[in-house]
Amino acid sequence: QVQLAESGGGSVQAGGSLRLSCAASGFTYGTYSMTWFRQAPGKEREGVAVIESDGSTSYADSVKGRFTISKDDAKNTLFLQMNSLKPEDTARYYCAAGLYRMRSHWRDDWRYTYWGQGTQVTVSS
Repeated sequence: QVQLAESGGGSVQAGGSLRLSCAASGFTYGTYSMTWFRQAPGKEREGVAVIESDGSTSYADSVKGRFTISKDDAKNTLFLQMNSLKPEDTARYYCAAGLYRMRSHWRDDWRYTYWGQGTQVTVSS
């Protein structure tokens, strides 16, 4: 059974940092495209960052220079280091696994096969 489980969310003040983790089981982690999405109340889900099976990464413009996506294939775990957090980063963050290389399509949430339940990040000003 495939499972993705996010952790590491919480409440921080603006300028603070959080590190999200996504532990995967039931599939071969290293062959998938892994992406962090987020969804704020009343807004559409948006792609935050992707890491492809070869380790290449892409980021949303809104988080470039502040967030870093990484993974540990041996531990089947995906990470998102979030620094210099802003109130507009407040959202529920989800990890997702895609069966193929996403390239420029990584923001299309319908392309992903497996999803976690999400973890809440709240940034206060």
